[in-house]
Amino acid sequence: MASRILSIFHRGTQSGRFIHDFKYWAFTFATWIPAVIFFNGHVGEVTWINGPSMYPFLNTSFNEGLSKDVCWTSKWSPTTDLKRGMIVSFRSPSNPETIAIKRIIAVEGDTVFTRAPYPLPTVQIPYNHVWVEGDNRDANKTLDSNTYGPISMNLIQGKVTHVLWPWKSIGPIRWQEFKGRTRVIRRRNDDITPRW
Repeated sequence: MASRILSIFHRGTQSGRFIHDFKYWAFTFATWIPAVIFFNGHVGEVTWINGPSMYPFLNTSFNEGLSKDVCWTSKWSPTTDLKRGMIVSFRSPSNPETIAIKRIIAVEGDTVFTRAPYPLPTVQIPYNHVWVEGDNRDANKTLDSNTYGPISMNLIQGKVTHVLWPWKSIGPIRWQEFKGRTRVIRRRNDDITPRW
């Protein structure tokens, strides 16, 4: 009889311990959710780059396997001090649920000599817009401003600043060294800071 009472008591303490542990972990998880959401939305996030549009600069082995480059995207002031050559993440104008990664080729006031399928041979970038393109020379492998035109800076989510993987590419992205193939006539006043 005593062993039965002890076993019931022992089971009660185990379930009590389980409830206590569950409450502890649920509270811990619930209190960290807002911090993680804020961090991902306003500070930065890890971004997996897939697809061939940024080849050969990113995803150098996209056709050799399923490996993807892993990059750091800074979301702190994503539209401040944008420069030609920077790589940005933005909501795709053709599918707003998709985040795209492309390189800024031209900023407001610049004139771009476009490629197919853009309907006009040149376009002047309007106020608060940028022209973005993928690095891939094959126009069929990148969906960029040559398809949907200049993008509003309001669509930009962050700046891709560092490569975290693969091992051989780890480090900051040296966007200043980029030499574009698209012909751009830069605006007369080359101050790129947005006027708002």
